[in-house]
Amino acid sequence: TMFLVGLSGGIASGKSTVVAVLRELGCAVIDADVIAREVVQPHSRAHQQILQHFGAEILLENGEINREALGNIIFSQPEKRRLLNSITHPEILKEMLKQILKYFVLGYRYVILDIPLLFENRRLTKFMKYTVLVY
Repeated sequence: TMFLVGLSGGIASGKSTVVAVLRELGCAVIDADVIAREVVQPHSRAHQQILQHFGAEILLENGEINREALGNIIFSQPEKRRLLNSITHPEILKEMLKQILKYFVLGYRYVILDIPLLFENRRLTKFMKYTVLVY
């Protein structure tokens, strides 16, 4: 039996320390922030869609997304933030599911899903056996 454990916590809450301890105890950890950066790498589906909707001015010279430039747009325009989320969230979820399946096949008993906005995104908590808030 495999259990999904949702883990969340604010900046400087000690969440990284908790993740390190859980890894030492043999738990698999899936980091949503790492996945979020991976799914927008150049030549990815999400990268192409972001470029299509936000334009080339949000790119760095190496073709990667300039997170600061994109952040300036989405934090001042809620509709643009919703658009970006509609592009990235499905890709992040797909990658998380792939990793969950991988850990299931490898026989892990606990898979920790490190998701910063776990409780704000109520759709995911229903799949968790346990949820942990580091405060």
